[in-house]
Amino acid sequence: MESKEIKEISQAVVSRLPRYYRYLGELKDEGVERISSQDLSRIMKVTASQIRQDFNNFGGFGQQGYGYNVELLYNEIAKILGLHSKHHLVLIGAGNLGQALANYVNFERRGFIIKGIFDQKEELVGREIRGIKVRRMEELESFIRENDIDIAVLTIPKTGAVAVADRLVRSGINAIWNFAHVDLNVPEGVQVENVHLSESLMKLSYNLNRYNLEKEL
Repeated sequence: MESKEIKEISQAVVSRLPRYYRYLGELKDEGVERISSQDLSRIMKVTASQIRQDFNNFGGFGQQGYGYNVELLYNEIAKILGLHSKHHLVLIGAGNLGQALANYVNFERRGFIIKGIFDQKEELVGREIRGIKVRRMEELESFIRENDIDIAVLTIPKTGAVAVADRLVRSGINAIWNFAHVDLNVPEGVQVENVHLSESLMKLSYNLNRYNLEKEL
């Protein structure tokens, strides 16, 4: 059997896909059946040519003069994003951020199921967050093996993140959503998405500062 070649897609395109998915979901819920790239452009504040270029990376999905079938496009983007199958998660760190993520019900609606929560603090072990018991870190490896976990979420201080990431990789985890303020050095094939909240806030500060300077000109 010939191996199927997977086209390399730029991360800029990939970063826009969740936004397309969200807007198309809203249109579908409103009963919209078809939409042109021009109309989608007005809603999303992305140029129509950019939308067409993005979708052409995956085969197009539309017809000239006919537009896009909203439900079909929504489902196709879900498949591209891997949302057609469920993902089992463990959350490492049951502090304020970890609890906030565990309580965010939209994860489950998108197929991301938190199966276990872990923390090294004894005062947190045994507590329940949305019906999920916080476990000791000593149970981490066996829990991953027994529960078909494929994604780990790190919401712990950076001092312990590297060591925990190593444990996760050795346990077979191949995707880490990293909220710790440290870049992880993981083997090739292990996917890491870093979420640095302070960097996002500084980017917002830059844009605010730039806007204020432009107003003064």
